Amino acid sequence: MNTSMKIKISIILSEELISKIDELSDRYGNRSLLREQALRDFLAAEAKRKRDLQDIEILDQRADALSEAPRLQGGASKMKH
Repeated sequence: MNTSMKIKISIILSEELISKIDELSDRYGNRSLLREQALRDFLAAEAKRKRDLQDIEILDQRADALSEAPRLQGGASKMKH
């Protein structure tokens, strides 16, 4: 449970979204707790997406460097039997 100070805010949501929130809010205790958990999940997903993009960039850079490296002559496929 997060014990940090809470700040009250006002948000405007569609009736459709409020209806769906209300259907789930009992599972989380109330609307506020549901929205807070949804935002935490969203922020965690965004942080993971950012790390994944950074990882892809690193892999792309290393792949470029490997493709520029001198190629080994021969290789396992050309070994004599």
